[in-house]
Amino acid sequence: MTTPRNGPRLGLALTVIAAAQFILVLDMTIMNIALPSIQTDLGVRPENLSWIVNAYALAFGGLILLGGRAGDLFGRRRVFRTGIALFTLASLLGGFAPGEPLLLTARALQGVGAALASPTALALIATTFPEGRRRTNAVAVYASMAGVGSTAGLIGGGLLTDYLDWRWVMFINVPVGALVLLGSRVLTEAGGARVRLDLAGTLTGTAGLVCLVHALTRGGEEGWGDAWTVGFLAVAGALLAAFLVLQSVRRHPMLPLRLFRDRGRSGSYATMLLVAAGMFGMFYFLTLFLQQSRGYSPVRTGLAFLPFSLAFVATAGGLAARLIAFLPPRAVAAPGAVLSGAGMFWLSRLTPGSPYATHLMPALIVTAVGLGLSLIPLTLGAVRGVDPDESGIASGLLDAAQQIGGALGLAVLTTVATTAADGRLPGAEGALVRGLATDDAGLVRRASDALAHGQATAFVVASVLFAAALAIVLTALNTPRPETGSEHPHTLEEEQHA
Repeated sequence: MTTPRNGPRLGLALTVIAAAQFILVLDMTIMNIALPSIQTDLGVRPENLSWIVNAYALAFGGLILLGGRAGDLFGRRRVFRTGIALFTLASLLGGFAPGEPLLLTARALQGVGAALASPTALALIATTFPEGRRRTNAVAVYASMAGVGSTAGLIGGGLLTDYLDWRWVMFINVPVGALVLLGSRVLTEAGGARVRLDLAGTLTGTAGLVCLVHALTRGGEEGWGDAWTVGFLAVAGALLAAFLVLQSVRRHPMLPLRLFRDRGRSGSYATMLLVAAGMFGMFYFLTLFLQQSRGYSPVRTGLAFLPFSLAFVATAGGLAARLIAFLPPRAVAAPGAVLSGAGMFWLSRLTPGSPYATHLMPALIVTAVGLGLSLIPLTLGAVRGVDPDESGIASGLLDAAQQIGGALGLAVLTTVATTAADGRLPGAEGALVRGLATDDAGLVRRASDALAHGQATAFVVASVLFAAALAIVLTALNTPRPETGSEHPHTLEEEQHA
């Protein structure tokens, strides 16, 4: 049990960390709804429009290992606050951007801030809350922000764009970020290991991840035969191979390879990569389906995901947190993978005429329950038993698996969907645009059917990804259940440093 003095501080610490994770996840989806308005207002060229989303993802995914390790070396609270401050200032800059270059710069700076803040947030949970019930509950709240933030981004993006202005999708981060910075004073400093930063490992690892995320993003847009895609993949492979060689011989590596010796931890990373691939793909393709095939407005599209968010929070924050207290991680994550895969396969049966209440909503709820059961044991498994001096890089690895998995899932599933749709109607997406422009109802119907077929095929492949995740869970997640009696009273050290 914690002392009364520490109890309120623990609650405030968790509130600060959860709020930070919320705005970082929110920004992954909130911009998608605003893209058409941004293009009209700023005159963004069509070929650059996707970079408003990709600039954030590229910086976030490419620098996330560096952010986690920086927390270990220079202090996690310090790096966390630096990341939130940079993210907040970049949001303010993007909201006032008069044109495309400054907006893209702001989005990249947001990604840098997120890469510093996100892994240190999870690491602060690992070092603030002892293993057992308190850490499980804290991780449940932290993981819940993935579903809440993603859905809030879709709903908020539609509401802000429709009723205010697209710039508010940037400005909304400023007051939240300021409150997080103010509240972060309650967090106890941790980290600050007295070792030098592995400069060669930092450069090769960061550059390799940036090239890999860019290659995956470009491959989904331009095709896997594109020369630049192939080139970036080759460079990423060479850099990451060099990075691993360096890490194996360095005395103080950026990424201690011993983290992978624990089979349960390695299994958590691998499973998270596959789960993220399916989850990001679900949000993307279901958004397209609702707007293209069902004609939903941006606001109605966001509201359609509300049952998903509610079911996810109820499962991750309630059911999963209770089950993991007396069941091994495998026994919680395996049913989660089964339910998530079943939900994806259910979504693959969608047609433009499928009713929302009896088909789409139940499939969303099943998927949400599955994801809620999966994410808690995976997050706990990534940081359980880690040396406190390495909790930042361990958390960064989990975030990197999520970011790279999301990019990989979108790239592969986009290719699958486009190929399947074009097999029904060549150039289906362009045909839909032409049909709407010329008021050709027949062409619109054929194009919508073809696109829905492509999206359904992508959901089938997503269900296969969850089947692969299930196989890893069953064979690798062998970590014992947490000992609820391991808690101790000194959960926030004694006093925070100034």
